[in-house]
Amino acid sequence: MTTIDYAGTDAVHSSNFVFDIPKGHDCWLLVVTKTPAIIWVNGELKEYPAHSAILYQPHQKIYYRACVEKYMNDWIRFDTNEPYVTETMLPRGVPFSLADPEYCHKLFQLLVTEDSFNNDFRGSSIDYLLRILFNKLLESYFQTGISPQYYNLINLRTEIYTSPGDNWTIPKMSEYVHLSPGYLQTLYKNTFRISCIDDVIISRIRLAKEYLMHGSYTVAEVAFRCGYNNVEHFCRQFKQKTGLTPGRFRNNATSSNSEKESII
Repeated sequence: MTTIDYAGTDAVHSSNFVFDIPKGHDCWLLVVTKTPAIIWVNGELKEYPAHSAILYQPHQKIYYRACVEKYMNDWIRFDTNEPYVTETMLPRGVPFSLADPEYCHKLFQLLVTEDSFNNDFRGSSIDYLLRILFNKLLESYFQTGISPQYYNLINLRTEIYTSPGDNWTIPKMSEYVHLSPGYLQTLYKNTFRISCIDDVIISRIRLAKEYLMHGSYTVAEVAFRCGYNNVEHFCRQFKQKTGLTPGRFRNNATSSNSEKESII
């Protein structure tokens, strides 16, 4: 069972902010910095970058302070006996970089919302959200090579998969992340194990499948909605990635759905 004592997002503090609890809380504390901060770790003070997560267990010394003019963080203080927290592989009191800080921030916002309203399923919703948050923390903890450029690449990739039909060219993508075209392509492939152009194609084919399976658009309309100005080019790339033409893919999907309906 998990109960939230208090949770907050986008907490803003001045440059002289200090949080010093020598004997810690009686409960767990999770802090995610949105700006750089100085944190006490293993007997010494060290500056850590923005987007660092720190998990404190009950009765553990807590000390962190601002090192910039405006310090910001998300935080949650909570009690729990759930093994995904009490037996987590995450370090206690040792900061680590978040792989997807915006995703985690949204989870914090949802936790604050659920905690603020006494809805019927409040308890289970909080538990599910906290489980997801801890999954994301574990993903981050075991991921290496997180850098300031990484956050820009994550945002770019999210935009690509959110709007695959946009005109995603190398110059446009490099401008988005403020990197040279050559460096972007190298960094993107090293980070995601796929080229940025191939990722654009995969995102478009993914959307095209959805339209072909569940929409009534013509193949030409699907091509246009997925960012293709040339239908032949779309059909060629679709077959390269799926092994089928768009028309054959739609026919197979229609036949499969009909078979399922007849069984039901």
